[in-house]
Amino acid sequence: MRLKRFLLRYYPPGIILEYERGGYLRTKSIDLLDLTPETNPDELLSEIRQSEPLITESRAEQVKELVLRLQQKQGQQDHHRFCFCKELKAHILPLTNVAFDKSGSRFITGSYDRTCRVWDTASGTELHTLEGHKNVVYAIAFNNPYGDKIATGSFDKTCKLWCAETGKCFHTFRGHRAEIVCLAFNPQSTLVATGSMDATAKLWDVESGEEVATLTGHTAEVLSLCFNTVGDHLVTGSFDYTVAIWDVASKRRVHTLIGHIGEISNVQFNWDCSLIVSGSTDKTCKLWEAVSGKCVATLVGHTEEVLDVSFDLSGQLIATASADGTARVFSATTHECLVTLKGHDGEISKICFSPQGSRVLTASSDKTARLWDAQSGACLQILEGHTDEIFSCVFNYEGDAIITGSKDNTCRIWY
Repeated sequence: MRLKRFLLRYYPPGIILEYERGGYLRTKSIDLLDLTPETNPDELLSEIRQSEPLITESRAEQVKELVLRLQQKQGQQDHHRFCFCKELKAHILPLTNVAFDKSGSRFITGSYDRTCRVWDTASGTELHTLEGHKNVVYAIAFNNPYGDKIATGSFDKTCKLWCAETGKCFHTFRGHRAEIVCLAFNPQSTLVATGSMDATAKLWDVESGEEVATLTGHTAEVLSLCFNTVGDHLVTGSFDYTVAIWDVASKRRVHTLIGHIGEISNVQFNWDCSLIVSGSTDKTCKLWEAVSGKCVATLVGHTEEVLDVSFDLSGQLIATASADGTARVFSATTHECLVTLKGHDGEISKICFSPQGSRVLTASSDKTARLWDAQSGACLQILEGHTDEIFSCVFNYEGDAIITGSKDNTCRIWY
């Protein structure tokens, strides 16, 4: 094994090692999820050297330098105020979803007009219209971090794979017997997972366009799914009140997570793949151990359905959004509610953390999105201007741009 070079990852903090083994170039990451500006870099360096044989004496100073750079980035205070930049009348018919590529330089919109459109974020110009679906384009994604492919899932029961650069359609994945409502690329960008109203999820090969597996076992619609960061497990959430964990290599169900008494609205792995969070219409979230499938906590407090749930990138905080008009931030370790975010006048359908984890972004039926301080719960900013319900809100990778998507058929870009 020969170390070639280091790559720095800011969110969440980590160092990627590029090394050669058996003539092949490989990568592995040293996750520094607990790093703070106060961490002693020398102590951390000796810990890293004990656990990572690739970090030899000659490389130690270089690694320390990288740790200091990560700490410097963390020390930069996040006082960014977002200003409205552009409104895009994206489609004639209602929007369904919006998604950024990793750099945030492009984003995509799905619509009831049966197309997905690719946009340049800075100029607001349309780069491509992806046409070919015969019904609503509902689920959309870039294959981040690469950003050279786009997947679209439609009510026409198919998923299409497109070239993000040219807009050409590579493959049409056929096999579902009902609408496709969620999809995700695996981290390696070799597979696409789709979830459908036919109660199954399917895995598709990006290269060949072939179906790799049908994941059966749910008894109702599969409404959300998520690969873990390694890509060896997939989690699915269903209207049958259960969550399932699947082993990607064997295509087998490893655990069925039973405990919710309402439909599952969202499921997510944390960064280090140890925990899964699920939100449900039963007004609760549950935290599950990924390896054992055991429920470790039920997060309560909301008085109406939980519509969305999200980990921060370090996996230490969980944010929940509810039809009761409030959002909450919980500790993933102590499971206590740290803050309640109050201020919206209607249900909150989407919630996410900034990449730094210091901000929470919410989208509501009250036609506004709000930015909150994750620690104090204070509302920092109200993003106003949409004339109808906002159903989508996303940060770019650096956390300095936001896109909101609304039922008023527009997207707004905020810098």
